[in-house]
Amino acid sequence: MKFIFADSLDYVDPAFDFIADRSPAERQPYWDDAYPHEILGYAPYDGVLVSRGIVGDHRVKGKYTASQARRFRLVGARKFLRLDKPEFAHLDIFGDCGAFTYVQDEKPPYTPVEMAEFYDECGFTHGASVDHIIFDFDAGLVGLAGGSTDARQRFDITLENAEGFLREAKVMDAGFTPMGVIQGWSPGSMAEAARRLVAMGYDYLALGGMVPLKSPEIKLCLEAIRDTVPASTRLHILGFAKADDIDSFHGYDISSFDTTSPLIRAFKDAKQNYYLPGDGLALRYFTSIRVPQAIENPKLQRAVKKGMFRAEELVRLEALALGSLRAFDRDEAGLEETLHHVLVYSAPLVEEKPYEDCAASPSLARLAERYRTTLAERPWKQCSCKICRDAAIDVIIFRGSNRNKRRGIHNLAVYQDHIERLDLKRAVEPSDDLPRRLCAAEQ
Repeated sequence: MKFIFADSLDYVDPAFDFIADRSPAERQPYWDDAYPHEILGYAPYDGVLVSRGIVGDHRVKGKYTASQARRFRLVGARKFLRLDKPEFAHLDIFGDCGAFTYVQDEKPPYTPVEMAEFYDECGFTHGASVDHIIFDFDAGLVGLAGGSTDARQRFDITLENAEGFLREAKVMDAGFTPMGVIQGWSPGSMAEAARRLVAMGYDYLALGGMVPLKSPEIKLCLEAIRDTVPASTRLHILGFAKADDIDSFHGYDISSFDTTSPLIRAFKDAKQNYYLPGDGLALRYFTSIRVPQAIENPKLQRAVKKGMFRAEELVRLEALALGSLRAFDRDEAGLEETLHHVLVYSAPLVEEKPYEDCAASPSLARLAERYRTTLAERPWKQCSCKICRDAAIDVIIFRGSNRNKRRGIHNLAVYQDHIERLDLKRAVEPSDDLPRRLCAAEQ
């Protein structure tokens, strides 16, 4: 099973100065920055996925600048992502249309011909057909029952596009593997979509619309599909938001999945944003320590404008927190002393009050417990990846993109190792009554 990282220009500045909190004045974004596989010295994934919706064009506003989008098309995905060195030649480059970017539109902005040409011209190894996301999922429906008018229209659009996409890929003798995207409003409708895609000639299917679903619902879809398609049919899960739960998906013979979860959780998860290998097949999670920039944090600046705090005092508390953390890393400060300085600076963020006015706050107490665990276990010293070696305690400090994305890249490395330790081809218990299980999932 391949772990495909869904990239969204996720690079960092190798020359970032953690003490001064800035990049060199002459830094050129992208050109001087490093992708995860560059800063680690190896790829913490089996491939990269790029969505056309992220690249963008005149119809869909993407994350790329206009010049970056032009260069992507000019030099191709592999060179743009700097995967053109021999040591990265084995990595797959998946592409999809970025259906989330046009979910509100009546129909996709791209035609099957346009997407096939895009994948081929840019050197993708795999390309997904043009789908239209269906969100109104109901696990209790059987077969093709139910489904709103909109869902059924999107179902038909997705299959019509898949047929045209495969036909075009064959005509142009494309250099990529076509993947037929499955959309549906129930396990049964997704199984029917899969059946039709296989009948068209697809042998690699991608499950779409999985992001909002819970793990049991995704498993029901996989089981219904596996009961319908030949065993040789490869399955990919698009946007697998339950990546940390991947071990529970044994027995479904998943060929590949893409996710950004390990990286994104580094700065979007409030509690579990630093990974380490755990006992057996588990992962361990730690809470990074928030020390935002006093003069740039919007919440702190609002408090200053309201007269609740003086800017100079917040800057002083910020410096004390950072200084104590680094001293702790050097064994020059004790845990409780360090924790105290961090909590004093955290109080204006958590309670919008000076620490002395809210020291007994339950919120601060819960935060102190999580921070104490992080400091006591020093997880950054338990990791040998280049990120943790170079950044030291700064990798655990929640503060600005260059720190937070570095922590995310560390998480990618830990997660890849986690995937390699799993055996996802173990047999799943056979289901003697799939409809009963579908109904049970609804309850």
